[in-house]
Amino acid sequence: MNLFKESENIVIFNCNKETKNLEKFLKDKNISSRLFRKLYKHKNILVNGKHRKKDLSLHEGDIIILVMEDEENNIEAEKIKLDIIYEDFDLLILNKPENTVVHLTKSHQNGTLSNGISYYFKEKNIKKKVRFVNRLDMNTTGILIVAKNPFAHQQLALQFAAQTVVKKYLAIVEGVVKENEKIIDLPIGKKIEGNIKKTIDKDGQKAVTKYIVKERFKDSTLLEVQIFTGRSHQIRVHLEHIGHPIIGDILYNEKSINIERQALHSSYLKLNLPRTEEAIEFVAELPSDMKRLIKAIKD
Repeated sequence: MNLFKESENIVIFNCNKETKNLEKFLKDKNISSRLFRKLYKHKNILVNGKHRKKDLSLHEGDIIILVMEDEENNIEAEKIKLDIIYEDFDLLILNKPENTVVHLTKSHQNGTLSNGISYYFKEKNIKKKVRFVNRLDMNTTGILIVAKNPFAHQQLALQFAAQTVVKKYLAIVEGVVKENEKIIDLPIGKKIEGNIKKTIDKDGQKAVTKYIVKERFKDSTLLEVQIFTGRSHQIRVHLEHIGHPIIGDILYNEKSINIERQALHSSYLKLNLPRTEEAIEFVAELPSDMKRLIKAIKD
């Protein structure tokens, strides 16, 4: 392994001035205490290629290297076509197709995106676990983020926790939405009967959603929806509550003859790259079944 060449395993930072000690330098790079302790314990934090004490004072020109060890990936590899939007040493950004399960479950041990990514990692000799950063329901399509190493996963988790990641969806809803845009700020909790359905609950978790009308049809509307919190089913619950449930959503609405799932698509995402902190935008084209739905409701 070349310690001075960046890869999925190697993260490099350059010290540009006389500075505080090694631990403080990495803290300023948003390396969590937990990740720092883990790397330091296994002597995987290096300065100029050598393991040094964490209180070492750094100087201009020093090269700080984080080594991510190879990991065992126990997910069965299956050759499944992946729609890759973007890839670098840290991230694999996918456009998730309709009716696709992301994680392995008791009833889905094969044919999931996890199986497909496991195969892709083996083909590319990426010896890492499959780490999903964001979540999409089985019947929601669009942008899905996979972290290729613990560093990237931790960096993205911080951005999501700080709510600095911009997340926008496209949804086709029942009825003609009158207001051109609106912010829905209503807490979400579980239904009392304990099923997976959620509801507006004054004692629930804070949830904030904004919508903008993109196009109105005779009996339905295409919305661009931005979420500022990440509650389960957030968009579906909020839109159902204001009287405009998503077409095809069998949990919060009813079955549709024009689409076999809820018409909800994660279309846009903006974040900062883990190593460079450069802001980058990702766009996922509307899937074919939602295009067919729009054609059907226009005709």
